[in-house]
Amino acid sequence: MTEFSAGQAVWTSRLKDAYGETVELEDENGKASVHQIIAEFEVQGRGYAVLQDSERDGEREILRIVVSQGGPPELESIEDDDEWEDISELYDELTFPDDEV
Repeated sequence: MTEFSAGQAVWTSRLKDAYGETVELEDENGKASVHQIIAEFEVQGRGYAVLQDSERDGEREILRIVVSQGGPPELESIEDDDEWEDISELYDELTFPDDEV
């Protein structure tokens, strides 16, 4: 069960405001790929982005948005499995509010 609820989430647009509709991410091997920004939201003071990889059959990823003081927003992987699961469930709840997830 998730520790977050849809009532706690706020839609945001930090990435889109800074970079437009897409961002370019580099994988651990240095290969760059373009991702469309599908959604951005904040819950309990942390920002998250849902991105869709344009090259891998529309595969979606959820990443954490990190904003350093005075700097542009950056993305980082969610390393904690429980946090990733909670955020994934929350996004499903936000996207499909009438469905049982």
